[in-house]
Amino acid sequence: MFTGIIEAVGTVLGVKAYGKGYELKVDSSLDLSGEKVGDSIAVDGVCLTVTSIDKGVFSVIASQETLSRSTLSLCRPGQKVNIERALRLFDRLGGHIVLGHVDTMGQIKEKTRTGESTGIKVTFDKRFAKYVIEKGSVAIDGISLTINSVEDSVIEVNIIPHTAVSTSLTLKRPGDSVNIEFDILGKYVESLLGHGKDKRLEDLLKKQGMM
Repeated sequence: MFTGIIEAVGTVLGVKAYGKGYELKVDSSLDLSGEKVGDSIAVDGVCLTVTSIDKGVFSVIASQETLSRSTLSLCRPGQKVNIERALRLFDRLGGHIVLGHVDTMGQIKEKTRTGESTGIKVTFDKRFAKYVIEKGSVAIDGISLTINSVEDSVIEVNIIPHTAVSTSLTLKRPGDSVNIEFDILGKYVESLLGHGKDKRLEDLLKKQGMM
């Protein structure tokens, strides 16, 4: 499990075929002395298992399924990626609960500078619209962000200066693809309501003006 608070921007050193997937070698610029083979690490929001570690450099395997759902299929040597190590017990949950299970790829539609911040509009598959609410949370390339507005299958998020310098998202341009993971809490609520067996939760949400 992760928080969506990026620890470092790493550099992809190598990409090679591994069965039907890829093996990625990444320079994280982090002190990985406390990590070990078998630990989880998120690369651009994708939870992967570490297969080797050498100081700040690590390797991971991305399966065919992972490649089909994420931008890791587009990775090339020299590319910058967001890195976050798995949450440890008693760590602070500074962002929101991120599993590292990317739902779909989105596309940057527009970037707008507003003062010192940057507004980014991202299009996504409308099948996932039921998980999106204004002021809710979303992980884009592993970054925990607040949804400022929703219009059909387009969400807008705001990138503050700290996020801009601490992540790789500002390197992306309109037309570029990004990984999207929708809030797991929204998925569970939708699952409960979708089964229609217990109306108490639905009634409560309506009473609170949340539906």
